Amino acid sequence: MDKFFSYQHRIQYYETDGMRIVHHSNYIRWMEEARIAMMEQLGYGYDQMERDGISIPVISVSCEYKEMMHFGQTCRIDVRVTAMSQVRMTVAYEFYDAETGHLCGTGSTGHCFIGQNGRPVSLRKKLPDIYNLFCSMLCTQDEA
Repeated sequence: MDKFFSYQHRIQYYETDGMRIVHHSNYIRWMEEARIAMMEQLGYGYDQMERDGISIPVISVSCEYKEMMHFGQTCRIDVRVTAMSQVRMTVAYEFYDAETGHLCGTGSTGHCFIGQNGRPVSLRKKLPDIYNLFCSMLCTQDEA
């Protein structure tokens, strides 16, 4: 199994400003789209996780913009898990122009695993198979 996942997003007009440049806030939305698609591809989507009594709220987010993206382009988002503990996970993203392969931005999101009571929960204890699934996706800097 590959340790990273690629997701394609066609840039819509409403995601741009008056110059047809993607508004910076959309990269954060695309991170969520790509993360949800990755989890579904792994066979453990957000819906199932919530049915199992776990949520993974975003506790940190960062994004660095390197090259502008515009209406009509397709953005390829490469997603990988870069850190994992019993109660936290970090996911990294790279945004590419799908046609040219140019790197247009990078980002990361930090998450914690919480139960239905809103308190942190050990994923390793509550859902060991899912914890191991996420750990199997762990990608070091050398593997990126």
